[in-house]
Amino acid sequence: MHKNSVAFDALILAGGRSSRLGGVPKQSLVFHGQTLLERAVAAAAGARLTVVVGDAGVLPGESGEGHPLPLSVRPANLLACREEPPFAGPAAAIAAGLDTLARNGGGAPYSLVLACDMPLAAQAVAVLRDALLQSDPGVRPGGVVARSEDGRTQPLAGFYSTAGLKRSCADLASRNALVNGSVRALLASLDVQLVTVPAGSTADVDTWDDAAALGVAAGNQHAWESPAHSRRQRGRQVVKSQDETLEEWCRALLQAYKLEDVQVDINAVLALAGVAAHSVVRPAAPLTTFIAGFAAGLAAAPGREMDAASMDAALAVARSLAADYDAEAAGTPGE
Repeated sequence: MHKNSVAFDALILAGGRSSRLGGVPKQSLVFHGQTLLERAVAAAAGARLTVVVGDAGVLPGESGEGHPLPLSVRPANLLACREEPPFAGPAAAIAAGLDTLARNGGGAPYSLVLACDMPLAAQAVAVLRDALLQSDPGVRPGGVVARSEDGRTQPLAGFYSTAGLKRSCADLASRNALVNGSVRALLASLDVQLVTVPAGSTADVDTWDDAAALGVAAGNQHAWESPAHSRRQRGRQVVKSQDETLEEWCRALLQAYKLEDVQVDINAVLALAGVAAHSVVRPAAPLTTFIAGFAAGLAAAPGREMDAASMDAALAVARSLAADYDAEAAGTPGE
């Protein structure tokens, strides 16, 4: 089988808020002398066209306006666009990227979907591409998707049937479910093959602790950062870790509500928010945690402070409900 027998375009997703990094765009972070965006674009080498879907403040539009990409070299086949509305989630970003590719002559049978926050993603992409190449051309799957050694699926590291992706995007859009929609819902109808990839190749950077563990640094952003980001960061000398920031914010909230004696399990609340965001839709995260906290307060005996058992019970109900919703409404790619 010829090495280049499967043609593909690439979609690099770089449009998140990076809220857990204090607003520092993930694509600007540096690993082994390259920005994470440079590494993601390099991982997509061989693509007919590559589109970066990200913040309009740091990405040039199709007109060429805007700030330069954090790339030392811009490939000739590189495009850029933005999902609408901004920060509408990866499902909307995939749809926007497919539209941009189609307008610029794209149309390869497969599309590589790759988040920009995995510094070692090139290793996963190589294994996934080989798996696709080794499949029978007559019965190729609807996609090949990365699975870590511990069994975790990473849907934002995979090759997908372009036609299948377009159908899924159209289906979600017809139900007004594309904006802030679940990636699992987008990919549920695709018959994909899960492929185990090298250890660490899908490890991503969501927090400064993640960055430190992977050896990722903040880098020099001044040449390309957006004006809004410059205003936010002006005068800041020290970037706190995520844990420090959350603990400080939690204390401030408790003091404001005169609840200084209440014990809050921050990790449990964040875990619940993550389950809700992935299983339902992203805005379900704050809604779920609010209702769970409210329910825990009501469950406590009148006149008593909310206890740990009440909070644990409320969180357990919400986790179970979100898991059931995911299994029934969204599904899991390839399963």
